[in-house]
Amino acid sequence: MRRDPEVTGVSRRNLLGGAAAGAVAVAAGSTLLPRSASAATDTASHQYAFEGVHQRGILTPAQAQASYVALDVTASSKAELVDLFRTITSTARSLTKGGTPPDTGLATPPSDSGVLGPVVPSDGLTITTSVGASLFDDRFGLADRKPARLRRMEDFPNDDLDRAVCDGDLLLQICGHHQDTTLHALREITRATRGAMQVRWRRDGFHSPPRPAGSSRNLMGFRDGTANPSTADASLMNQLVWTRSGGDEPDWVDGGSYHVVRQIRMLVEFWDRISIREQENIFGRRRDSGAPLTGSKEHDVPDYAADPSGEVIQMDAHIRLANPHTAHAKKQQILRRGYNYDGGTDANGNLDMGLIFTCFNADLERQFVAIQKRLADEPLVDYVSPFGGGYFFALPGVRDHQDWLGRRLLT
Repeated sequence: MRRDPEVTGVSRRNLLGGAAAGAVAVAAGSTLLPRSASAATDTASHQYAFEGVHQRGILTPAQAQASYVALDVTASSKAELVDLFRTITSTARSLTKGGTPPDTGLATPPSDSGVLGPVVPSDGLTITTSVGASLFDDRFGLADRKPARLRRMEDFPNDDLDRAVCDGDLLLQICGHHQDTTLHALREITRATRGAMQVRWRRDGFHSPPRPAGSSRNLMGFRDGTANPSTADASLMNQLVWTRSGGDEPDWVDGGSYHVVRQIRMLVEFWDRISIREQENIFGRRRDSGAPLTGSKEHDVPDYAADPSGEVIQMDAHIRLANPHTAHAKKQQILRRGYNYDGGTDANGNLDMGLIFTCFNADLERQFVAIQKRLADEPLVDYVSPFGGGYFFALPGVRDHQDWLGRRLLT
């Protein structure tokens, strides 16, 4: 049941200023909402163990700051690629542990940029390394090792992708409690790997604290991540997040996950001119509490059985399309871990802000892509627009101090 937007004196076309602004617009991702997490109250000494079956930064509660950096590999041989992954591993291991950088003496460049002071805090830092489909071209002889569903991110209906800020051979997702921590980590990794990879695109984000309680809010003012599956349920995570070898998947993927990033520009100046009733109908939730329109509390399950014709939660509401709460849809759930972003203003003087939609899933096709197809032409697409992102595969974790990221892929 569609409704007419309650807008006064403004249109999407007028707001964007025509084609010039379209070049910097963003994509409407699948379930728009990122996962909820408590406010970042951890001290600077908070440390996540680097070793494990899975990489950190996937099930980890979202830290306050993030930097997403896609890279093109410039290494010229497989041996150089191996060295690149070893270097990323050793640098990330050191940064997440923190401590005092070694003294290299006065006559040589310092071993650390110094932006965090003489002692580097661990500060809840996680560095998640993922590979893109283009790494499996003919450069390094890896074509037969590519994860079965990994590919270049396609254009969905309502997308307006700028390919200059899409895809990449590698993706680093760097998260920490403070922005200087994530920036420091990025500088140290790029310095250590100079000559082997080059930044393709980058987007920094922040995770808003709960206001006043419950899940955090996105920049449209709505709570985010309410319906995320529980990361405490190991069996559920095995079904929904972790990819397994066998069938058409290569033997090295165990413990990894399909990693989707969608940069979504929110047309907030347009959004702010429609009524709260229209906003809530578009999402299917109340803005203040986050409750579904059929409920009273944020985590109430939408009662679609009592509302079969969409009189309360409309049939094309975001939450109803994203998760219709059927047995089939239960297997399509994704783990969201998104961040808000603020890009300043565009060339036309319009606010450039939105969401770095991020999700992890065991099967890209069964989960993210299926949901994204259901969301085509939903009412929300009038208020968001795509500009970039990509499909990646988060590598399995590093098992011990002798192991390194990508070892089973490359050896």
